[in-house]
Amino acid sequence: MLEKKQTEVYALGQHISMSAHKARRVIDQIRGRSYEETLMILELMPYRACYPILKLVYSAAANASYHLDSNEANLIIRKAEVNEGTTVKKFKPRARGRSYPIKRPTCHISIVVKDISLPEYVEKDFLAWLKKPKWKKKYTNMTYHDMYSSEGVWDKK
Repeated sequence: MLEKKQTEVYALGQHISMSAHKARRVIDQIRGRSYEETLMILELMPYRACYPILKLVYSAAANASYHLDSNEANLIIRKAEVNEGTTVKKFKPRARGRSYPIKRPTCHISIVVKDISLPEYVEKDFLAWLKKPKWKKKYTNMTYHDMYSSEGVWDKK
């Protein structure tokens, strides 16, 4: 029987203070590329969105090395997406007692990294659950503690 093995990990950055359009401009360049190529692209691009995305790619690679014991040379960016987050709304005072609204958009960025050296499916022994004991001896000999004759709290006169 084949069992699906975990070969993907992700990193999620929420409430990053930039527009989702500006982050998508960078994310579209790195989707589907290898880890090392992604690092080179992000370090050389002149956009402000590159730094938080670079931190997320580093975080996803660290998650992959911790959870999957994988090498960074085998990683590819399988999925990268940007969603709009909440908008921070402020008011700025203007002339003649008026106020001007300021809207600061935020975005949520998620990056999924896949290790291409690991097999997706592994062979699992179907009858392995028969070999395991169904129950273990849970009960041991219990000693009876009598609270009234133990000369404890209840012996006061």
